[in-house]
Amino acid sequence: MRILLTLILIAAAAWSGYWYIGKTGVTEGFSAWLEARRAEGWAAETGTLETKGFPNRFDTTFTDITLADPETGLAWEAPKFQILALSYRPNHVIAVWPDEQMVATPQEKYDVESSDMRASVVVGADLSLPLERTTLTAEELVVTPRSADQPTKAKAVRVAAERVAAHPSSYRLGLAAEGLSPPLEWRVRLDPAGKLPERFDAFEADVTVEFDKPWDRSAIEQARPQPRRIDIRLAKARWGRLELQAAGEVTVDDQGFPVGEVTVKARNWRDILKMAVDSGALPDAIAGTLEDGLGLISQMAGNPKTLDIPLNFKGGKVRLGPVPLGDAPLLRLR
Repeated sequence: MRILLTLILIAAAAWSGYWYIGKTGVTEGFSAWLEARRAEGWAAETGTLETKGFPNRFDTTFTDITLADPETGLAWEAPKFQILALSYRPNHVIAVWPDEQMVATPQEKYDVESSDMRASVVVGADLSLPLERTTLTAEELVVTPRSADQPTKAKAVRVAAERVAAHPSSYRLGLAAEGLSPPLEWRVRLDPAGKLPERFDAFEADVTVEFDKPWDRSAIEQARPQPRRIDIRLAKARWGRLELQAAGEVTVDDQGFPVGEVTVKARNWRDILKMAVDSGALPDAIAGTLEDGLGLISQMAGNPKTLDIPLNFKGGKVRLGPVPLGDAPLLRLR
């Protein structure tokens, strides 16, 4: 009995020592990371930095944290931020955001509110911390640009990413937004008669993206990985009687523009076309010709209300067959 008690005491002392060393290493590691960012010219400040959770957890809490990268113009502020991990599984962490935070881009500052925003993150056993998989969820999300005071709202948002085993720089991404409500100004511009509901009925996507390098700690410290190939398995948006589905594959050229073809299935496409014209996304000069051509295609397909539209991306432009629709989106991460 005495031997058993001695062994238990030794094991407890050893574990306590391991936890204390680990806790010190975690706290000093975060402090060193912030100091390294400041040395590179970032604003990287925190009010307090503390790790607790004995005996089985390393739970690190930052208060009044500010991060700003002058090179990209991206910034983030939060009154509190937590990174939680089991002491025996430090490569799997839970990140917890506060109910209110601020995110800034070179174009705008956004106030972000949510009732519960958190992410599960699993990284590889490597000093570069390569991302293996992550899932982010947020409830009652409200994003408000400070210049417009027109919030975008969602009852719930889920974003997931998982590295493709055969391609270390490729990730399968999933997005689902429940109860998505775009800004009032945007809704009024697209639907001045107010015939459509306030919220989207569905808004989701399943996409695989190949980047020029894996997502790891260098994505924050140095430069963001850039997309090189995008495979859209299915992207879907349903808003009242209107519905869009997209699928296709594009590569991304050196300038960041997509090259390839994406097929869009549009239900009640005439209404969607009218919305595009009313919002200014489609010039009036080509709207009539485009509607006549699409009408002929839909009649030949046997369903005048539903249309499969092949969109071609090349040379920084997007076209419907030979008809130019405008500039292609720039797919470059800052």
